[in-house]
Amino acid sequence: MSDAVPQQAPRRVPSAGEVLPRATVRREVTLPVRTQDGFTTSARVFSFQGLVDGKEHVALALGDWERAVRRATAGGPAPLVRPHSECLTGDVFGSERCDCGPQFREALERISAVGGFLLYLRQEGRGIGLYPKLDAYALQERGLDTFEANVRLGRGEDERDYRAAAQMLAALGVGRLALLSNNPDKAEQLQRLGLEITERVPTRLHVSPSNLRYLRAKAHHTAHTLPLPPDGDPA
Repeated sequence: MSDAVPQQAPRRVPSAGEVLPRATVRREVTLPVRTQDGFTTSARVFSFQGLVDGKEHVALALGDWERAVRRATAGGPAPLVRPHSECLTGDVFGSERCDCGPQFREALERISAVGGFLLYLRQEGRGIGLYPKLDAYALQERGLDTFEANVRLGRGEDERDYRAAAQMLAALGVGRLALLSNNPDKAEQLQRLGLEITERVPTRLHVSPSNLRYLRAKAHHTAHTLPLPPDGDPA
């Protein structure tokens, strides 16, 4: 792999008040869910057509989601929603280099308890894709953090775009939501696209010696709200 530093790719972010084309529900099916630690729930899984990026994102409707949508439409509490970016290494393989798998598991349980949606977004590696993400891992093994590695590959620190997430929520009748996320960029992008975020709900801290440096990079580069242990603490 070359040590030359390519020019960082420009990032396209939504403009305030941007109007998106309408997406519609393509199919919905029921999916019984059981996690490796024995937690069970039932999800109503929605696929979509007309998403601006053409990717196969899905929404998992959890708990009493229909009541949650009706309640929000009437001006009551908003449904809990987590836009979760796909992470094959963490969600499927159980990698401890990140906190994605534990966050996904946490979101399933918390949203099931109150009613809402988990948007599973096909944005591997902060939007750069699986193979480039593994290239970034190789650079991290040479001392770069996750954001520096993306830039060294000529990509943006974070290329994720939440236009499709906004379209998915609109298709599901969600205009107001409580956002389950530590990432202020998600809130900012969704608000620019016309969604009302009634509350930002942080996920729990899933820290280990293997991912502490990664979590510190998220807090430093993108202001994630993470109550991390002090420097020098191995977690």
